[in-house]
Amino acid sequence: MTQAITLFHVSDLHFGYEDRDALAWFLDAVTREGPAGVICTGDLTMRGSAREFAAAQEWLARIPVPLTLEPGNHDVPYYHHMLRRLTRPYARYRALEAAVERDLELDQVAVIPLKTIARAQLRLNWSKGRVRERDLDAALHGLAHNSAKALKLVACHHPLVEANTHSTASTRGGQAALAALARAGATAVLSGHVHDPFDRTVEVNGQSIRIIGAGTLSQRLRSTPPCFNELTIDTEGKLSVKIRTLD
Repeated sequence: MTQAITLFHVSDLHFGYEDRDALAWFLDAVTREGPAGVICTGDLTMRGSAREFAAAQEWLARIPVPLTLEPGNHDVPYYHHMLRRLTRPYARYRALEAAVERDLELDQVAVIPLKTIARAQLRLNWSKGRVRERDLDAALHGLAHNSAKALKLVACHHPLVEANTHSTASTRGGQAALAALARAGATAVLSGHVHDPFDRTVEVNGQSIRIIGAGTLSQRLRSTPPCFNELTIDTEGKLSVKIRTLD
């Protein structure tokens, strides 16, 4: 690589239960430091309401660098709006995405999306992760399309395997998906959901791959204060992660 690249990885903003001080701190860091882009791995809202999406869109539109988004399980209508959840689950998210997302265009780094949420599942807790075959195929196609790039980051909401955090993802199909992504050349998988950061290299089905999780900028804290990840790719293509917390 000709020069180092910095990206900010943030997750779980939860407008409707957001932390305004944490959001201001993050936006100030983006404005002052000017990373190459921001990757947000879902849960922009708390209950997927129109009011929450409007607040999220207003704030995200202020980010002055390229921004890529993934949906989280809180970004579909909540259970008391079941008809909308089952018939038009992603309408509000897609409208927001169309309004504020600006693709990262980096010569040596690709960010490939992987959907891990579902409008309904055959289990009681629909907030947990699920990787469907067609969504994994789309991510594998994205990896193949970007095979020449030195770093390939897969972005999703749920950790594909557990990372020893306070909360769990319980992602169905996650382990097989992670192994497939590793075989296809993914450098790391970025996620959120559990509200605590992590950075681990795991082995699944004989394949090693790095998993990186961002915390939250909301009031829904677990074991750590509000935080985000600073990803740095140095001139030799090495990826390092710094967890930046609001003390």
